Amino acid sequence: MDFYEVINGRESVREYDVNKKIKLETLKKIANAGRIAPSACNFQPWEFLIISSEDILEKVRPCYLASWFKEAPHILIVKGFRNKAWLRGYDEYSSLETDLTIAMDHMILAAENEGVATCWIAAFNPEILEKVLELKQDEFVYAITPLGYAKRGYIKKDHKPRKELSEILKII
Repeated sequence: MDFYEVINGRESVREYDVNKKIKLETLKKIANAGRIAPSACNFQPWEFLIISSEDILEKVRPCYLASWFKEAPHILIVKGFRNKAWLRGYDEYSSLETDLTIAMDHMILAAENEGVATCWIAAFNPEILEKVLELKQDEFVYAITPLGYAKRGYIKKDHKPRKELSEILKII
């Protein structure tokens, strides 16, 4: 698929086929896209978890209460390590969230390229995930997304409302 087709075709899907699992090879391709994402000083302060086990899915799903979230056969979790991120010397700014954003975006675009639906979620309950995943003090969950195939009959939007380029671009 052409890169611009991928970025134009990606959208947040909220209708998943609960009975159609993703092949392991495809899940690995998606995760590898995150692995090769750039990070400040190449510190790679992350770990990616793909939850596929029904037992663990049942424990993780309560972190986000939307009914459609329960339909996805897999959940991708992007976990960061605070003590492994690059810090800017001038003011101690941490690159962690930027690094994790880039990795998550790479994986979501890779999923789109593979025909796998996603929906970036930040409005999850972190306490549930901290407990289920037994996170250490320097670890935190940055973002999650369901991974699955859209339900039969799902139709992508032809038009996504976006500002015109002239409204957001200044070449100076």
